[in-house]
Amino acid sequence: MKGVIEMGSGPNRVLIGEGVWFTSILDPKFKSNRISVNLEAPLLEETAADMAVLSLLLRKACRAYPNMTLLGSRLAELYGAYLDGEVRKHGSKEILNLTVQGIDDRFALEGENMIQDCAELLCQTLFDPNFGEDGMFGEDDLRLERQYLVDTIDALVNDKRSYAIDRCVKVMCQGEPAAVSRYGTREKALAVTAWSAAEIYRRLLRTARAEILFIGCGDPSGAMETFRRAFAQVSREPEPVPDAPVKLAAGEVKEVTEAMDVVQGKLVMGFRVGDVSDRRQYNALRMMLSVFGGSPFSRLFVYVREKLSLCYYCASRYDRPTGLMLVDSGVEFEKKEAAQREILNQLEAMRRGEFTGEELSAAQLNMVNAFQTTGDSLGSLEGYYFNQIFSGWDKTPEEDIKDLLEVTREEIMEAARRVSLDTVYFLKGGEQNG
Repeated sequence: MKGVIEMGSGPNRVLIGEGVWFTSILDPKFKSNRISVNLEAPLLEETAADMAVLSLLLRKACRAYPNMTLLGSRLAELYGAYLDGEVRKHGSKEILNLTVQGIDDRFALEGENMIQDCAELLCQTLFDPNFGEDGMFGEDDLRLERQYLVDTIDALVNDKRSYAIDRCVKVMCQGEPAAVSRYGTREKALAVTAWSAAEIYRRLLRTARAEILFIGCGDPSGAMETFRRAFAQVSREPEPVPDAPVKLAAGEVKEVTEAMDVVQGKLVMGFRVGDVSDRRQYNALRMMLSVFGGSPFSRLFVYVREKLSLCYYCASRYDRPTGLMLVDSGVEFEKKEAAQREILNQLEAMRRGEFTGEELSAAQLNMVNAFQTTGDSLGSLEGYYFNQIFSGWDKTPEEDIKDLLEVTREEIMEAARRVSLDTVYFLKGGEQNG
């Protein structure tokens, strides 16, 4: 199957097994190749911590290389190849990701088949983990990775900006998958056992939809066949995870204030963005966000931060799978109300079309630059196509640029009109509560 895809061509997606897809994106400018396996499961508070611990266990050892020293030696033999694992959150889905990255075959000194070796190592970590005779992970490994996860969860509060955003989403989306952390809760993390982690692993191999991405400059056919054979040895009963219903409009605005020992207040405003199932509506929303608060040229930055000095930073962000738009800012405690009013005032200005042609052009250039730089690294290119695949779309960065530049002023105004305020969260100074 040599030469499945010609150099420089767009993505090629092939079904290679029961619920297993292999996508190749090639670009001759790279000197390395990146292969990732993504296993999809429901995002549930009951299992999120087990998934997170499992990703840590799989990345550190397998039966062939049962500890980090031996695995590290193997990666060194592969010219310093990189191996990692994590859990990702995409709407109602939690995705276990395993990734390997190494140099292309052309640069191996002894003519080694680097793509094949990296693909086989990734298969070893996924299909032949470091189980004991009882079919479970070792207690010492489990204890270390479980504690690592607990420490990670505990450390989230140290980044007050991220903490405030997370708290706003939890308040805003109570009862929705969006409120569930990809790491689970501290209590659930402490409760992970060797049995529960092994049970999650076996369930994933049997039921998860699998998306394999090959990003780089080499020939993906050997890696494709390696994964085809590996998945053929597994009993598969894929269970697709449906997208959770997206709440289109806000109801009564929720306002929550919490206190913590902080010197700068954190104001987070959560919005619902309406129906953006149509691709054109989605692009209009992205352009609206860029003009409104997505760049150093945006209205939130220029007016709320620079001209009125109401905050230290102020920016908007959007998560398509959950339909959430967030505006977060760092403010002095006494300026919270004024900053909140001005943020809403700038949203009203967007609805009325009170943005200049220069502002629109700056936003377009900002978006074009973002998509043009997507292909600068294997990691960013993988992230782009990961989101495309799990969103059910098949655009390239070049197609995204073309579509965004076609968005009109009226479509941007309409996108702003669909946005409705749902939740206002404020983290203020004082004795910690709640």
